[in-house]
Amino acid sequence: MATGIQRRVSATTEGPSAPAGPSTGRPVQVSGLTRQFDDRPPVIDGLDLDVEPGEFVALLGASGCGKSTLLRVLAGLDRDIEGSVEVARARSVGFQAPRLMPWKRVWRNVVLGLPGRPDRAVAESALAEVGLSHHVDVWPKVLSGGEAQRVALARSLVREPDLLLLDEPFSALDALTRLQARALVEQLWQRHGCAVLLVTHDVEEALVLADRVLVMDGGRIAHDTAVTVDRPRDVADPQLSALRTDLLARLGVHR
Repeated sequence: MATGIQRRVSATTEGPSAPAGPSTGRPVQVSGLTRQFDDRPPVIDGLDLDVEPGEFVALLGASGCGKSTLLRVLAGLDRDIEGSVEVARARSVGFQAPRLMPWKRVWRNVVLGLPGRPDRAVAESALAEVGLSHHVDVWPKVLSGGEAQRVALARSLVREPDLLLLDEPFSALDALTRLQARALVEQLWQRHGCAVLLVTHDVEEALVLADRVLVMDGGRIAHDTAVTVDRPRDVADPQLSALRTDLLARLGVHR
């Protein structure tokens, strides 16, 4: 996706009036964002959010709190909003489902939507990064769930985004594959240096991956905590355990 979005007044269904990336250089700069469906209470209500270049941010919150709606707004998929939203022009989105085209071979899925003729060499390089060089020419139907999600990651990163938006990309994976995918995302983030906003329900996942963990509640960012533990991180680290207890309490889980 290559178009920045910007909203400074009440938005309607037409396209953005002044496409632009953030003037500050931040890949995400949001002020007073509100999203309401019909006459129901706003799903997002005056939300403010900044993400710094290269920062990994995880977003937690109860189901229905507006996490995925916020991600869709940042991706440019939902423009019926109020407030100011400025997002990096170069951004990619990864969803819970890989969304591969079954009638295109894996390498063609990776470069799908890129300008110009499909470049096999570009796809091969991206697939090598995610450990799938041996699957360049296969059909998506032969991939496991974890492999399909890695292809989706390759497709996102081949666009060299300044911002990678991930909406619960590991939730459909089994426990072992999820750990492997989590480690891969961290490696790719460190290698590419793009900012990441990860929507997740998994507190441990957020703490292992993120520089900063946000909790969304009432349509706003209700809590913002920095995670300063050195990488690579171990969930058994006492500092992470303390942060985990605090975050679970803020999510209404008391142990």
